[in-house]
Amino acid sequence: MKPEYADDIRRAVEVLRRGGLIVYPTDTVWGIGCDATSPEAVRKVFSLKRRADAKALITLVGSEGQLERTVADVPEVAWQLIEYAEKPITIVYDSPSAVAGLAAELQASDGSIGVRLTREEFSAALCRAFGRPLVSTSANVSGEPTPMCFAQISSDIIDGADYVCESRRDEAPATAASTVMRLSAGGLFKILRP
Repeated sequence: MKPEYADDIRRAVEVLRRGGLIVYPTDTVWGIGCDATSPEAVRKVFSLKRRADAKALITLVGSEGQLERTVADVPEVAWQLIEYAEKPITIVYDSPSAVAGLAAELQASDGSIGVRLTREEFSAALCRAFGRPLVSTSANVSGEPTPMCFAQISSDIIDGADYVCESRRDEAPATAASTVMRLSAGGLFKILRP
């Protein structure tokens, strides 16, 4: 981890541990994050985004070990998809029984849940320092355009967060959100968002 990230990550983790919301850079776009194991914190994200809670949120993990602790049985095809994906990939796992410790509010109405293993230095270090998965949803009010860089995040989101990370604010805009693939029993997968 870059030394300049250390204080920023420490402050973000303090807020996350208190059940607060953060705005932070990820492996794709800037996101709103919270403790993915806290139902109260997840509800705060839905409120800030003004988003219907029937729409599931993505969960971000920072290491293979964190993924294995979050999804009880990661199929081999998931590891292959993660390894060979050319850009960040979110995998939607069908089986609710495979999900361990996450807030029920993160599940879609059919019980599925989306999880992404980030390889980006800041967000991966943040997940590891926090020790739990994070919610990762774009830093915008639902229905408004996804901000592709920090400067595009609305004041409503900035003002509604308990902490806004300092790192990576001056970087060029992201090129895209993650690829989303649904993984079903038997190793079948379907691309939901290229």
